[in-house]
Amino acid sequence: MKTRVKICGITRARDAIDAAALGVHAVGLVFVDRSPRAVSVEQAVEIRRALPPLVGVVGLFMDAPAERVESVSRAVGLNWLQFHGGESPEYCRAFGRPYIKALPMASPAMVDYSPWSDAAALLLDAHAPGAMGGSGESFDWAAIKAPEQSWMLAGGLDPDNVGRAIRMLNPPAVDVSSGVESAPGIKDYNLMKRFMEGIRHD
Repeated sequence: MKTRVKICGITRARDAIDAAALGVHAVGLVFVDRSPRAVSVEQAVEIRRALPPLVGVVGLFMDAPAERVESVSRAVGLNWLQFHGGESPEYCRAFGRPYIKALPMASPAMVDYSPWSDAAALLLDAHAPGAMGGSGESFDWAAIKAPEQSWMLAGGLDPDNVGRAIRMLNPPAVDVSSGVESAPGIKDYNLMKRFMEGIRHD
């Protein structure tokens, strides 16, 4: 099966439209105030409405109050929730929506996948504990023991290395943010195009 693609940190409807036209399967919207890629609910709704049918929308949260996650999910119509903080499995599953749990891979051998057996996917990212990703940093792919459940590769992916990552790890999906940007939150069409070409020509 072909690798599926999520582009995260979308802040503009035009970038979401371009991403969808290039064949991206999902876009990620960041609801973490301290992120340079954070969007308001109003921005998120505009982006959601601009997307064609069957392109998914993922909402990224980090240690947010449950009420915040609920209200944003309803207002925007999120398809998946993505959690990047110290959320417990019980917290993540309480919303009754498919969720993605980001796991920091600074020490891949120490990561325990077992608490997240009901996650829609695990996101293996280069971020340190307490960070949210999007840094452009990678990690030691050779040290990964892939989860038995659905998972996604993130962290430092860009048009020049995504093909190698896929050949090496064969991830079911990849997630990119800073690797296709001209500035934080501003996606570059040509970089997104080259990234998708790297996926297809791996």
